[in-house]
Amino acid sequence: MFASVVQPSIVSLFSSTGSAPLQLFSQHVDPAPVLRSDSLIHLLNDTTNLPPPPEPGVLVQASFTSRSSEKDDNEKADSDTQRVGRTLCQTVLHIQSPTLRTTYIRCPPHRSSSSPSKTPVTLGLTLPWMHMQVCRLGEREWAFEVGIADRAGRKGVIRCSTFQKEATVVMHHDPPLLHVPLRFPEASARPFTAWSSISIDLASLIQQFHLISSSQRAEYESFAHTQDEGHENDVPNERIAREHSGMSAPLPSGGLGKVTYVKVYANCRLRRIWLSDNKRGALPWEFELYASP
Repeated sequence: MFASVVQPSIVSLFSSTGSAPLQLFSQHVDPAPVLRSDSLIHLLNDTTNLPPPPEPGVLVQASFTSRSSEKDDNEKADSDTQRVGRTLCQTVLHIQSPTLRTTYIRCPPHRSSSSPSKTPVTLGLTLPWMHMQVCRLGEREWAFEVGIADRAGRKGVIRCSTFQKEATVVMHHDPPLLHVPLRFPEASARPFTAWSSISIDLASLIQQFHLISSSQRAEYESFAHTQDEGHENDVPNERIAREHSGMSAPLPSGGLGKVTYVKVYANCRLRRIWLSDNKRGALPWEFELYASP
């Protein structure tokens, strides 16, 4: 999509306040009939939750309730324990589903089966930093992933999720998958907003494919050696053995070549996704978060 154009220092892929927020994305909602009310992708106002989703969709509660205007200090003191964050006075994208992996948005869009070309479309962006403004939906799990290729063309997937406990490389995934845990700040009694800004250094994470897989390999070999010595009680870790059954898969390394795709799964509210050439560059005013009064 962008490989043949001159790329500026900031490229915005998604803005919920734009005229066509999902123009660069395809949408996929879990098709199971029993989940028709729970799986949805819907644009709404973060403060009012309006407009409501089409029937039979029912919104789940987000991880906050809006602060109403306090009439006096006493009322404020009584209400603070119940209100844990301000909402945004803006339109945002609401993505929810009990089946996280089957409800998502993706850029570039999936090519339709009727398309004459079989060559997959990739983003082709070379900017190394990815940023996202997001709010979790209660205690529901959430994930997003980024497809990358190094300068030699070796591909990989970086997945960040709230349900992952430790960083691991899934070798039998095609292409290899680096799965890293995602932690949000602990809930505070007086946060300005329940929204978070996430920034990830894609170029740095490419190096973790080899570092983490080497650690996993050493752990697997240690278990295998223990078993060879006849220690029947020391059973090799099944996950490690499974991940290393395909150690011949080429791992990305070196510098970032390009970003191939971005995918955001349920469950979250999303305001913006952009890529940049550094972490702390000056941002246009419209990139900032504005809470409702």
